Amino acid sequence: MTDDTTFSPSDHALSPCPNLDITIEEGSQNSDQLLEHDGDLENDHETEQLFEIDGDDHEGNDLENECEQLFEIEGNGLETDRDDTTIVDFQNGISERKDYPPPVVGMEFESYDDAYNYYNCYARELGFAIRVKSSWTKRNSKEKRGAVLCCNCEGFKMIKEANSRRKETRTGCLAMIRLRLVESNRWRVDEVKLEHNHSFDPERAQNSKSHKKMVIGDKRKLEPTVDVEVRTIKLYRTPVVDAMGYGSSNSNEGEANNHFDRSRRLKLKNGDAQVIYDYFCRVQLTDPNFFYVMDLNDEGHLRNVFWIDSRSRAAYGYFGDVVALDTTCLSNNYDIPVLAFVGVNHHGQSVLLGCGLLADETLETYIWLFRAWLTCMSGRPPQTILTNQCRAMQSAIAEVFPRAHHRFWLPLVMQSMLDSLSEFQEYDAFQTVLRRTVYDSIKVEEFEMAWEDMIQRFGAREHEWLRILYEDRERWVPVYSKDTSFAGMSNSEMVGTVSAFFDGYMYQQTSLKEFFHMYEIVLQKKHQKEALDDLESRDSSDILKTSCYYELQLSKLYTKEIFQKFQDEVVMMSSCFNIAQAHTNGPVVTYMVKERDGEEILRDVRNFEVMYDKATAEVRCICSCFNFKGYLCRHALCVLTYNGLEEIPFQYILPRWRKDFKRLYVPDLGSNNVDITNPVQWFDHLYRRAMQVVEEGMISQDHYMVAWQAFKESLNKVRLVAEKHM
Repeated sequence: MTDDTTFSPSDHALSPCPNLDITIEEGSQNSDQLLEHDGDLENDHETEQLFEIDGDDHEGNDLENECEQLFEIEGNGLETDRDDTTIVDFQNGISERKDYPPPVVGMEFESYDDAYNYYNCYARELGFAIRVKSSWTKRNSKEKRGAVLCCNCEGFKMIKEANSRRKETRTGCLAMIRLRLVESNRWRVDEVKLEHNHSFDPERAQNSKSHKKMVIGDKRKLEPTVDVEVRTIKLYRTPVVDAMGYGSSNSNEGEANNHFDRSRRLKLKNGDAQVIYDYFCRVQLTDPNFFYVMDLNDEGHLRNVFWIDSRSRAAYGYFGDVVALDTTCLSNNYDIPVLAFVGVNHHGQSVLLGCGLLADETLETYIWLFRAWLTCMSGRPPQTILTNQCRAMQSAIAEVFPRAHHRFWLPLVMQSMLDSLSEFQEYDAFQTVLRRTVYDSIKVEEFEMAWEDMIQRFGAREHEWLRILYEDRERWVPVYSKDTSFAGMSNSEMVGTVSAFFDGYMYQQTSLKEFFHMYEIVLQKKHQKEALDDLESRDSSDILKTSCYYELQLSKLYTKEIFQKFQDEVVMMSSCFNIAQAHTNGPVVTYMVKERDGEEILRDVRNFEVMYDKATAEVRCICSCFNFKGYLCRHALCVLTYNGLEEIPFQYILPRWRKDFKRLYVPDLGSNNVDITNPVQWFDHLYRRAMQVVEEGMISQDHYMVAWQAFKESLNKVRLVAEKHM
């Protein structure tokens, strides 16, 4: 493969979409003009008191080593080498190193001093000085909670200073950043104004108070060695100017702080960088909530990329309870190292929840990717994550999603075992016993005894892969995961649906240009499939197979695909021929349900323990079908019938399977509190509300006409306001 030619788009063309609102929370602190929508929301600023500071001085600790401070977007980030941004002048062909990119909403700092130091260094590079316009502390405390740093040309002279002989330096400049202490005890930038109304004067700026405090000398001192055992990552969300570049003319391969392999980069062919750039720019024009973030090394080489469209961001809010990682391209060494985040919608069909291009499969890379994805999802992790058996991925998930249930995807584990044992003389017999051991065991002791018998019978005790998988059995054997929700993704029939999202469209030699073209086609077909399934579920009537009311009840509520799976359980109720009360503990009764395994009378009989709480109508079967598949099993249904319940209790009818499930594919951009002094929040709030009208307007022709009329009336009202101010 050959390196791509270096190119550098303009500052804004490849910068993350300025309209994203993944980090703006509750509005600005010094604004008392807040509008609340859709109910009361917590506002942690109510207990804060604003204190104005008139001076130019910066409060806080000594400013030594100011320019060494780094910034990051993700709150729980860990430290790595700093990435630089290179600006290329196309006309002169001159590269100019910029160590401090412009601030953007979402940057986070370890401390207030770090934030001040960064903005001060950025200002010195451009040629202006800064000062603290205002700051505020928590009531009855000296703990600083927020601040506004502004250009020192902000404002005008006071009346009492009007006759002063001092030269007027203030021009009413509006350039500023607003900082706020967030829950992670980091300082976040939640408002930025970059425009200055004056020319820069580097010489005068160097003599300003803020810059005089900076340590004289080389600000690019060697940083201390990074402990490679510390699993760390930073997400840089800066205006990436040399995002696709392959090296800088100023790089020094022999730098003493080069502790990592800087040659590690995304393997792109000639022209691939332009393909990525063109695609991202084009999508941002039509999808304002399209999000992407890039990981660069010290030389500006592209290592990893993550992106997600607005529909996928919104879909996560509905179907993000269980997420599988599709690593087909990585595992099979495709030319394009794509990883896809995949969920399951209300029809049991796969839905895309984000994509990444990865330079490698190391711990550092996976931590970066997962933090990028989690940041985009407003910090809301899934309940369950399904992956292959990659150790680096396992460690990264423990780091980034410590409260999520991480499980290996069972069909992949089973296939890997069978592939590794294909040379067994009794392969067919082993396959049968393995499946019965894994799928039919309903108690832990039962599985462990069956596994031991299997190992002895086939002489597989020395088989290394089986030994490793057995050590990890709690991550893939169903009997250990009965309290884990899988939304049906534990089923073997889901292999083709989820494990390879782009299956049939992508091959080992698929080029990046072909991939992005195919990517849009696949998404379009998935969206069309979901719309057609919605229509079919809404308009068609399912054929009932029994007289059981549970079947009729869910035929009216569930989508066709999910109802048919549940219908199989209702039909299988006939195989349960005996229900006996085992013991009672207050309102909780334990039943033993006998089931005939197969249609023949002499087939094996299995006992299933079902607990039923008469006070709350809660039911739980030892087979845990509800957690695995998202609907009740035949054993639980028999117990409900035995206790005279005419309908399935509401808690066992999941909204995610309903045919009338309301889905507005507009991402939740955070708080509904809007700071009316912040134009960025104007856009985000209006866009979100408008897209809700659009989604509702697509339901039918009548809905469309009402929505269109509402838009026309609203536009006329807005224009009347504009005319009043002319």
